[in-house]
Amino acid sequence: MATFLYNLGRLAFRRRHFVALIWVALLTLAGVGAASAPAAGTTSFSIPGTEAQKAFDLLEQRFPGASADGGTGRIVFKAPEGQKMTDADNKATVAKTVKELGGGTEVVSVTDPFTTNAVSKDGTVAYTSVKYEVPGMELADSTRESLEAAGDDARAAGLTIDVGGDALEAGAEPGAVGEIVGIAIAAVVLVITLGSLVAAGLPLLTAIIGVGIGVSTITALAKALDLGDTTSTLALMIGLAVGIDYALFIVSRYRNELAEGRDREEAAGRATGTAGSAVVFAGLTVVIALAGLAVVNVPMLTKMGLAAAGTVVIAVLIALTMIPAMLGYAGRKIRPAGEKRKASDAATPEKQTRSEKQAKPNMGTRWASFVIRRPVAVLVLGVVGLGAIALPATQLELGLPDDGSQPTSTTQRRAYDTLSEGFGPGFNGPLMIVVDARDSDDPTAAFGDVADGIKGLKDVVTVTPPAPNKAGDTATITVIPNSKPSSTQTEDLVHAIRDKGSDFKADTDAEVLVTGTTAMNIDFSQKLNDALVPYLALVVGLAFLLLIVVFRSILVPLKAALGFLLSVLAALGAVVAVFQWGWFSGLIGVEETGPIMSMMPIFMVGVVFGLAMDYEVFLVTRMREAFVHGESASQAVVTGFRHSARVVVAAAIIMMAVFGGFISSSESMIKMIGFGLAIAVFFDAFVVRMAIVPAVLALLGKKAWWLPKWLDRALPNVDVEGEGLRAHDDRTKDSGSGSDEDRELVRA
Repeated sequence: MATFLYNLGRLAFRRRHFVALIWVALLTLAGVGAASAPAAGTTSFSIPGTEAQKAFDLLEQRFPGASADGGTGRIVFKAPEGQKMTDADNKATVAKTVKELGGGTEVVSVTDPFTTNAVSKDGTVAYTSVKYEVPGMELADSTRESLEAAGDDARAAGLTIDVGGDALEAGAEPGAVGEIVGIAIAAVVLVITLGSLVAAGLPLLTAIIGVGIGVSTITALAKALDLGDTTSTLALMIGLAVGIDYALFIVSRYRNELAEGRDREEAAGRATGTAGSAVVFAGLTVVIALAGLAVVNVPMLTKMGLAAAGTVVIAVLIALTMIPAMLGYAGRKIRPAGEKRKASDAATPEKQTRSEKQAKPNMGTRWASFVIRRPVAVLVLGVVGLGAIALPATQLELGLPDDGSQPTSTTQRRAYDTLSEGFGPGFNGPLMIVVDARDSDDPTAAFGDVADGIKGLKDVVTVTPPAPNKAGDTATITVIPNSKPSSTQTEDLVHAIRDKGSDFKADTDAEVLVTGTTAMNIDFSQKLNDALVPYLALVVGLAFLLLIVVFRSILVPLKAALGFLLSVLAALGAVVAVFQWGWFSGLIGVEETGPIMSMMPIFMVGVVFGLAMDYEVFLVTRMREAFVHGESASQAVVTGFRHSARVVVAAAIIMMAVFGGFISSSESMIKMIGFGLAIAVFFDAFVVRMAIVPAVLALLGKKAWWLPKWLDRALPNVDVEGEGLRAHDDRTKDSGSGSDEDRELVRA
């Protein structure tokens, strides 16, 4: 592996024009494809194998033309103080609004609140529902604008008007300002770490090119593959973070190789062969974690994971080829690690040899030495601290965001609150009961029996009369719970109706299915919970095997996996504390607390595991390299920190800045993901990898690198440490490598 990548790095350095041309051409092709591709809607929210999905599919079969998956909109009217919606003037205003809505494009139906009993008991609140032909996120902008403007006349007449429903969903928009701030922080960290603007600019440039190719490709294929906006956002988030980090590690190693006296082409090859090997295996762990989301069997998650994994693959390929090419273009503008500016060098005579400079302890060396002296104290403090932060995760409640989680400044949230005020909290999450009476002798009687049976259940406020289809063999019944959609009482009601379904089946031969947005959310959460353990087993198992090959050790990969579990549990605990309990929520703009997004645990496991293994590979491979080359186990830990700690810390700060930039998004899902990933990187990089890992390795000593002889013979030798390059180094020393110009520059 190291020898192949070494040759690849040197080839890219020499053929820099060709390599750069290829990547620019790919970026251009992807950009043209994205610009010319038809506009995409959203990923179809289907959950194969669940009762809610089965009922939804049955509705499409038995109620053709009803647009079961069509978007919905609601205009909520509230009468002025002292008036009622049933007053003549207000009724006329509502009727005019309903007529305007009915004449719009893509509209299937519009309800009249005065004929559908959609007026509150006190008469102050009413609403009209609009049904559309296509899903909410696929509506034309003109249709969405018409819905928002439909209440202007009513508003002018003195009524309070707010609009809700999924018809207003226009896709998840990340916080643009936050992204810019995140990239700016990354740029500052790169300048400090790499010592020059040119060196700092290379990781940013290549990461942006990689993300541009990845996101543009996703956009170009979005319509054909039914990819939603969230897919691009995740690919942007992950691709930008790993793209900068991977390039940073190679550029940093390149500067170290220059400091060793190698010429620039040789240094580029060595950096690609050593740090590049770590990049390959770190990227593989991220790809495994993201692609493994397919085992959940939720199409939306599968597409998000595969798209983000593809962007990571592009980031790895760019780091291995375009970075060496860019290093060739940069030439003398990137100087060896530790070398001062020319002015400083001219003013201060060199009094230390290179070996003396390297022997001088840096911050990483001092920290590693401290941990080795106090391993038990550091280990206990780290584990207990993360364990305490993880405690809120035991109270985790899962759900999906709705209009109730929107900021209070939005019309969707005001409409949600007004409906809750006028009709009760459960009105925002009605349950749809589908009664399949095709096998029943008396379908009409079966419909009535089901409706009467549901009325007697706890937490039921309203049960609408059955609405049969034209064939008369299937009917829908709407049930309004007494509790809000995300409450445990509503979830209990869904289970109660499903449990009673067996009684209905025995008595009437009719099958009763529960669907609707609330039931879909409940089924989605349950499906994700059921898939978490198999997903963990698959991802952690595959990565564990991969790390055994990389580190040629049993205990080091085991320690890496356990450390990951600790960091992800702590991150989940922090997410629960902020987004569910409301601790410090005002600092990041969380206006409404509630259940944690259903996909958050499994999503964090996938993404954070891959990123955690990045730091593990980058940090521990340098320790392994030192140990293989003859250093003691304790000294290898110190050596690894001397060379890698500064870069790992910089990479973690960059990744936190990129993820943290998404916290400014107005979309609650994106905000939660950004916060969760940023805090998880903090825990994993600064507590687990920088404290717990060296403490454990210090306690294990040589045993950390133990591998059974039979397994050692069976495993392939991927040579991440660059052992295969040592013979090349010996030949280089004998013959004298590099040009006179480069050697003179390194000595300067």
